[in-house]
Amino acid sequence: MKKEEKLAREILEQIGGEENIRSFTHCMTRVRLDLKDNDKANLKHLKQTDGIMGVVEDETLQIVVGPGTVNKVSDHITNITGIKMGEAIDVNEDDVADKVKSDIKKKNNTPMKNLLRKIGSIFIPLIPGIVGSGIINGTAGFLTNSGVDPTLTWMQILTVLGGSIFGYLAIVVGWNTAKEFGGTPVLGAIAGIITMNPALADITIFGNELSPGYGGLIGAMFAAWLMVFFEKQFRKFIPNVVDIIFTPLLTILVVGTLTLVLVQPIAGILSTGITSGIHAVLSLGGTIGSALAGGLLAGFFLPLVMLGLHHGLTPIHMELINTFGSTALLPILAMAGASQVGAALAIYVKTKNRRLRNVIKGGLPTGFLGIGEPLIYGVTLPLGRPFLTACLGASVGGAFQAIMQTAAAGVGVSGIPLIPLIVDNKYFLYFLGVVITYTAGFIITYFFGFKEEMADNLD
Repeated sequence: MKKEEKLAREILEQIGGEENIRSFTHCMTRVRLDLKDNDKANLKHLKQTDGIMGVVEDETLQIVVGPGTVNKVSDHITNITGIKMGEAIDVNEDDVADKVKSDIKKKNNTPMKNLLRKIGSIFIPLIPGIVGSGIINGTAGFLTNSGVDPTLTWMQILTVLGGSIFGYLAIVVGWNTAKEFGGTPVLGAIAGIITMNPALADITIFGNELSPGYGGLIGAMFAAWLMVFFEKQFRKFIPNVVDIIFTPLLTILVVGTLTLVLVQPIAGILSTGITSGIHAVLSLGGTIGSALAGGLLAGFFLPLVMLGLHHGLTPIHMELINTFGSTALLPILAMAGASQVGAALAIYVKTKNRRLRNVIKGGLPTGFLGIGEPLIYGVTLPLGRPFLTACLGASVGGAFQAIMQTAAAGVGVSGIPLIPLIVDNKYFLYFLGVVITYTAGFIITYFFGFKEEMADNLD
């Protein structure tokens, strides 16, 4: 039996069996399980299972197993249970009531967290495509800056392959938004198409010229949500025999009109306010102000990662790219993962605990690649204080990146792989910031964050 299959079976055993699964999916590092009854999950044994780096108790049960492994484990769960990823298994009202009453859900059910979770659920399925396309885009940009003729056929092909998803991202975002809120996905996709249709440039409403893409992904998501809302309202009174004709017809007519008249203008003001606000904050007070802003943003980012809410920031990065051509926020936040690497290296040097050293060795490769969850849940967070010193190290790196004004032309990657996406030929400055963050995380953790008795308490 392969280790991934064994891990899948152990997960199923500890969560109360396949009959306790309502639905499941995964992101880059976590298997996300929506359970019928959270009380049936043996979290203590789950956290102690070999191969599991951490467990997040949230609206869904998130089991951190690491990149690459998560895909194989999820496939084995599907093969064993027959439950496809994203497929909801019918539950009775008592199951739903038990779920709503769960302490975990009550504890974490705040409007802001719910919003970030929903946005994260919309973008998580898109991350592989965004990562792959972003790296292709970054490579093409790097080659162009190196003197390669961008009109060469193979360079043009690279540009098409790398830029396609970003050019039409509103469509898949609309599809996923409608799917997430329980509507018809194609209606959500139509909402996204409406917001970016080039024909809008030829239309004037109330004296205002429309603009394709105005409002960005925020507008596309809200328009898709409206599609779901009105679809459900129309379905309440339209007879079943003509539902397939009139429900989508009325939904598209009403929501399409509202999108052009209200959604895009409001979303445009909102997205402009967010992007301009972030840009202003990072430029506030010159060097000192930028350093303070970058330090605070990077230092407080790890708690978002810990809760799995960081994907909710993806549309903000995309709006920054649409507005300014790059996101200055991503290199700053990327320093949070880099500091985890430095902190883990400090612990590895100091500890004699074999199990802890093995966990660190297993998590470091992905840490260098910008995926910090294995080190967070396997090393720094269980130890306690190193998690805080890693946040401090991240502040140092975030301050440096803000001062140097580094920015990325794409999203989806972090750490060293982000280098090709850095704009304005600031590749070395970004890399220097990564090294500075490694060093800061190492030094602060080595001297103030770790004592050997912490490792002993983990056994």
